[in-house]
Order: sequence, then C-alpha cells, then structure tokens
Amino acid sequence: MSEGTRKALRAIDEPIDIKVYFSKKLGEAAPSYAKSFERVRTLLEQYRNVARGKLRVAFLDPEPFSDAEDTAVAAGLKGIRLNQEGEMGYFGIVGTNSTDTESSLPFLAVDRERFAALVTDRLAAHPRVRVVREEVRAIPDEPCVIASGPLTADDLAADIARLAGQQHLYFYDAIAPIVEADSIDMTIAFRQSRYDRGGEETAGGDYLNCPFNQAEYEVFVDALINAERIELREFEREDAKFFEGCLPIEIMAKRGKEALAFGPMRPIGLRDPRTGKRPYAVAQLRQDNLAGTLYNIVGFQTNLKWSEQRRVLRLIPGLANAEFVRYGMMHRNTFINAPILLAPTMQFRARADLFFAGQITGVEGYVGNAATGWLAGVNAARLLCGEAPLTLPPTTMIGALCHYITHAEPGEFQPMKANFGILPPLEDAPRSRRDRSKAYSTRALRDLENVCASLVPTR
Repeated sequence: MSEGTRKALRAIDEPIDIKVYFSKKLGEAAPSYAKSFERVRTLLEQYRNVARGKLRVAFLDPEPFSDAEDTAVAAGLKGIRLNQEGEMGYFGIVGTNSTDTESSLPFLAVDRERFAALVTDRLAAHPRVRVVREEVRAIPDEPCVIASGPLTADDLAADIARLAGQQHLYFYDAIAPIVEADSIDMTIAFRQSRYDRGGEETAGGDYLNCPFNQAEYEVFVDALINAERIELREFEREDAKFFEGCLPIEIMAKRGKEALAFGPMRPIGLRDPRTGKRPYAVAQLRQDNLAGTLYNIVGFQTNLKWSEQRRVLRLIPGLANAEFVRYGMMHRNTFINAPILLAPTMQFRARADLFFAGQITGVEGYVGNAATGWLAGVNAARLLCGEAPLTLPPTTMIGALCHYITHAEPGEFQPMKANFGILPPLEDAPRSRRDRSKAYSTRALRDLENVCASLVPTR
C-alpha cells in the first residue's frame, strides 16, 4: 500500500460503510471471479485497518430473492446469469457515507462501447453476413427487419412515421414506476375513483389510492426535491420539447411545496375509508396489466437515480415494502405504438414482410432487445422459406414480452423490460417469491419444449 493511500485513509473524517457483494455460486461457476473477490477482500481489510474505524466493511452473499440481492440491484449492480432457471450472480461494491449518499462500483456492469464493438465485429466476421456500411434513409421494399434503435436517424424516422402514421411514432419517454400488486399494503391503500365514478367491472373504482396526511406529504416532498437525479445527455438538455413533454415529478415539486398536492397528487373527490375524510394528498396507482399483478404510479415520471426512487417512493403510505419491476425514467427514445402496429410475431400488421425489433418496438434492456431481434430474424427467414411465422407462448419471457408490447393499452403504451409481472399468473402459485420464480421457469421450459418439438425445421 502506498503512503499516499495511507494518508487518504487516515484523513477520512466521516464514517464510510462499504458493502461488498459477491455470490458464492458465481465463484463456484467461474473460479476467476472467486480469485478476484479474494484480492478485493484482502485489500479492503488492509484499508479498514489503516482507516482506524472510519471505514466499515461488510461482505454479503446476495442469494437469489434475498434482501441482499434486492439492495444490490437497487444500488445499480448488474447480475450475470448462472443457470437456465435465471438465477443471477453479483460482484460489486456499494459505498455509503454518513450523509446517506450512495455510489456503486458494478464490476459486472456492461461496458456499452466495448459490447457494441464486440457485436459489430462478430457480425462483420460472420461468413453468412454481409455488412453494408451505408445510412438507410427509407424502408426497403423487400422483406426486412428494422432494428434502428432509440436514436433512429431523422430520414428513416420520417419514413417510418409515413408508414405508421405520425401519431404512432414517439420520440421521448416519460415513464412512471411500476410496482408489484402484492407488495402494496392494502390496509393503507384503498380502491376508489374520484367521486366514485368507477365502472361495474372495477368494483370500488379504477385506481388504488395511497393517502397522505400533511406531515407525511411534507416529508415526501422534501425527500423528493433533495434526491439525486440522473444527468441528462447534452442533446436532451438542448431540446426544449424534452422538458415540455416529460416534466419529472421532482421538478414539479421544486416549483412549490403544494405543487404536487394541487397537481398529480390532488385528493379531490376521494375519501380515506380509515378516517372518512379527504386526504391531504394522494398517490394514485393504476392497473398496468390484464392480470392485475402490476400497478403504475400515475403521473410519477421521474429522472431520479434508481436507488433514490426505491428510497423516496417507499415513503408513500402503503408502499413501504413496494417491489419495483420498472423504475421511472425519461430520455430520448424513438419507438412505435406497437399495440396498434405490430403482431406478436414482430410483423408489421399492414405489411407482413416487414418486421421490427429492439427498442423501436418499445422493448427495454439487453435481453429483451436481443430476444425480439432473434424472433424477428427467425420469422423473416421462415417467411422467405414459405413457412408460418413463430409465436412464442406468453408463459415464456420472450413470448410474454412480445405479447405485452403488442396487446398493451395503445393510449397508455410505454416501453417495458422483461419481468415476472408480465407473465400469466400461475395456478396454485407458491407463497414464497423464490418458489414462484422457479415455478414460472419450470412452466416456461415445459411450454418452450412443446413448441420446439412441434416445429418443422426451416430449410
């Protein structure tokens, strides 16, 4: 250890808590990670000794579905798949100081530039792939797959808008967080529409309401306006329309303490059944899928860091133990209104030889983008060979994701990533989260094997 490092450690004046996450199963699957972890452990133990009590180090094994895994994910650590069942392993460091600010060192985070270069190099070197390095300015007349991503160039975007209809092509995301229904405390939250205007099919109303008293509201607003935000990229900061169409809730809150209570959190027309009175403010949740397992927090589009969203949104009465399947976000993102325009095969409904894939379909995440690209490519090949396109069962994650983006409510459609909440409910679902996840995986593998067994090989 250098003398400079020793001086820096001795100069720490506020306690720093370091949490090192390392999955034992990851070390068993890949011994090189175990060796790296031991080096990190040795180094941090040396640091702890030199820091004279100001550096506190904890070593955690984030087993699947444990509290340790939840905190690792909330801090931004990225997992690596360990097996077919979808279990993830983690290796990373999270540091928190006495001011409760947090940062992470995600050892397994994807380096996007290197990852993109790797994919490009693999494609360029493939003997059956010809790479044409030219800008595509219009949709080709022949069969093709469009996977132009979230920053589709203007000319191609204009041609997609011509084909799809300008009203069905979007350029910005303002996404509200989504929580699992069974993590909402219904002893606090209550179902009711304003002035009891819910229909017969939604007994009690269309919304779940989380009521605030004045003290709870003030604590929430203070936490919201002081939380850390994600930095906007330069082209987002320069685009005035970005702010007009995607005003985050934390910016609304900064305009005045009562701005939210008179805006998206207004309690007018509602009565808290616990008190019989109108709440001081209310956060409303709207059902997000047909199965009723997911709810989005209405009007809560936000640009807070994910770990901050988890902390601040759990201050909402009734959401103290909320499990988030999607955090709020705002960014430039070109995507089509897939529920109107696409079939679950990734085919454009008005033109069967045209396929879309990736983020332009409203899918988020590396896995979802790769999966829709795979399905669109397979179906394009099957079409050219005169075979019927493939639709995967909605009990599989790929099938569920494609079903979700093509069957969501068109007027409320926003991008979605793969998560258990979009899968059809299980019959006799196990009570524990771990057992439910295994049951989902077992059902998906069974149904996928049945589909594979029924397929005629493509020539």
